[in-house]
Amino acid sequence: MLLRRSLGRLLPVAAALLATAASTLPAGAAPPPRADGDRPSAGGLSATIRYTGYGIPHILAKDYASLGFGTGWAQAADQVCVLADGFVTVRGERSRHFGPDGPSDGSMSSARTNLSSDLYFTGVRDARTVERLLDRPAPAGPGREQKELMRGWAAGYNAWLERNRVTDPACAGKAWVRPVTSLDVARRSYALAVLGGEGALVEGITSAAPPAADTSTGGAAAGGAGSGRAPSSKGADPDGMAGAVRELFDARNATMGSNAVAFHGSTTAGGRGLLLGNPHYPWHGGRRFWQSHQTIPGELNVQGASLLGTPLVQIGFTEKVAWSHTVATGRSMNLHELALDPADPTAYLVDGRSERMVRRTVTVPVADGEPVTRSQWWTRYGPVTTAFGGTPLPWTRTTAYALHDPNARNLRMADSSLALAKARSVGEMAAGLRRTQGLPWVNTVASDRHGGTLFTQAQVVPRITDELAERCSTPLGRTLYPASGLAVLDGSRADCALGADRDAVEPGIMGPARWPLLRDAAYAGNSNDSAWLANADRPLTGYERVFGDRGTERSLRTRGGIEDVAAMAGRGSLTVADLQEQQFANRVPAADLTADDVVRACPAVLPGDAEACGALARWDRRMDTTSRGALLFDRFWGRLERGTTAAERWKVPFSAADPVRTPRDLDTGTPGFAKALREAVAELRGAGIPLDAPLGEHQYVVRGGERIPVHGGTGTGVWNMTVPVWDAQNGGYTEVRHGTSHVQAVGWDGSRCPVARTLLTYSQSSDPASPHHADQTRLYAREQWVTARFCERDILRDPALRVVRVAR
Repeated sequence: MLLRRSLGRLLPVAAALLATAASTLPAGAAPPPRADGDRPSAGGLSATIRYTGYGIPHILAKDYASLGFGTGWAQAADQVCVLADGFVTVRGERSRHFGPDGPSDGSMSSARTNLSSDLYFTGVRDARTVERLLDRPAPAGPGREQKELMRGWAAGYNAWLERNRVTDPACAGKAWVRPVTSLDVARRSYALAVLGGEGALVEGITSAAPPAADTSTGGAAAGGAGSGRAPSSKGADPDGMAGAVRELFDARNATMGSNAVAFHGSTTAGGRGLLLGNPHYPWHGGRRFWQSHQTIPGELNVQGASLLGTPLVQIGFTEKVAWSHTVATGRSMNLHELALDPADPTAYLVDGRSERMVRRTVTVPVADGEPVTRSQWWTRYGPVTTAFGGTPLPWTRTTAYALHDPNARNLRMADSSLALAKARSVGEMAAGLRRTQGLPWVNTVASDRHGGTLFTQAQVVPRITDELAERCSTPLGRTLYPASGLAVLDGSRADCALGADRDAVEPGIMGPARWPLLRDAAYAGNSNDSAWLANADRPLTGYERVFGDRGTERSLRTRGGIEDVAAMAGRGSLTVADLQEQQFANRVPAADLTADDVVRACPAVLPGDAEACGALARWDRRMDTTSRGALLFDRFWGRLERGTTAAERWKVPFSAADPVRTPRDLDTGTPGFAKALREAVAELRGAGIPLDAPLGEHQYVVRGGERIPVHGGTGTGVWNMTVPVWDAQNGGYTEVRHGTSHVQAVGWDGSRCPVARTLLTYSQSSDPASPHHADQTRLYAREQWVTARFCERDILRDPALRVVRVAR
């Protein structure tokens, strides 16, 4: 009721704007060409878009379909080429337009080539997987509002294409830039949902093939039909698989990490909550964030960021609450080890009875060549895969492996985002996540204006309890599950099925009662380690291993973050300005632990090299653009971590009783230490880079011919993560691959307007000709922020205000 009354004040303003704004889409305009038999542009859709500084759109609409319409229009205006490229991917048409051997769209899956990407997504399309999910009634399927948003988004995107000429050289004049349907939008959401499951193992799924017939035995293998034997793990290397699991999920966290922290009202100046969100996402491609403010008077009022191609804010704030997500450690997949029918390697045994795999034949059109046809093999558990990352999972005459991805039945992500946006407190946020159960691979950190805090790993993961893993793991699984959280279950036993929790929206996933959750702690945060130390004074325990580990070594970024935010909470009287300071403090936890030891050991490792040792000694131990010596330490530390084990690096090992301060005390007497330091010095000198050059001179991006310095760091534990591209011969770190992306520092001061500062580090538009291609990137270089304009008075007072009415 309070939300309805407060937003009701927008109705007169909305009416005036709708009456006076210049219309860029005549009401009688012809609809765009139809695609896939869908009519997403059917009439009655309109929105008013008020652009404020830095190209941030405030989208005002009468209903969800019209809100989607305005969002699709505005996203297309900023990112049409990136969006169009992603739609080529989910349609399975990359080989047709870009050739089969070209690199795939890495934002949508792990496929290495266009052909493997197309084989997977064409399989999804041929099986009508997304259509079936759309047909499921809520709560297991998507809600009405989400469907309306997708319908409107497609119509808005198409309307922009119809009324505007594409000028971005990345796709201007290309045949693959064409209208989309609401089904295309849903397919894009599906691709995001399965990134941590099927999408991570595309190569293994699309290349899986049964073994050739064994002519020496007439096609039969030993064991006998109906023997009920447990499957053999022969052929799969447990140690190699454990490394592959860690590598796969570490790689995912490297490209999609994050920090977030919420502070309780007991620690703040005004007794209200504070939230700092700092997702680390790609700077290029389809997993970029895009900022907006979305309003339906009396129904919804939220500002924040969305992943491109999605119609609703996913990380943001309202008059009442603020939240961010961090990539979670939960294993969003598991494997089932199949005992194959001795008479047929494409059939498997369950309780001694043979069950045939389903063969899906997929054909992909290829540019300048004949179509490629391949088969995929599906079981009751999911697709057969013959690789996990770069590690083989051999399909032999006796054994195969099937992947179970619970998010392959999850099209609820936007429903969870909407529940967060409509909540009035952290309690309502937790309830909304319990109701919708749609977040595939993230934690949620939140605060509210009442002073509450929330951390929850409300993540869709397979229902792998520790008891089930103990009872049903194969020999391979008994190694993998404790070490990595990836379960490998005996697929030959029906009693090893995942089962159902009473509070889960569907069978086979963890119910909310099992989720790690922390309420109203002085601080609640996460930096991509497990839920265990969301608050170091209130460790979370008791959750199943599939959610993450407990009592194990934390990353340097987690350790440094806990030190920082615990000290902030202890100091008290916090404000949004304190959050801003934390974000760009650029403190280097690795240096705080080791720099003195490195400086003391330097003369013995580099005798007579006063330049190198002096550069390290004078370094301010920050990763600011002006920091001298930072680049040398950064290159040294990376080599040290790659070339030594933790046991070799530290004199004091990790202790679960002291997880923030251990391991510590660098061992400078090892050969690995000396080798790393010598090689780092030689590398910079070989590239002509001064050892004490300011970081920003050699860590930068180029936009429109302008070199923009970039601060932050990667493996040294810096909160403000920057993962750059190293090109020593061309000056150092010459581009950013991923890292700090959409940042928000949010609080409340008692008024109806949240106090919020935001920054989109790579700016709103990918088009080099756009005025918003690099404007926020320049702000980021100067460690400056955008003051968010949430209330009407602030929007209408913006000197850069530009109003556009779009309608169909």
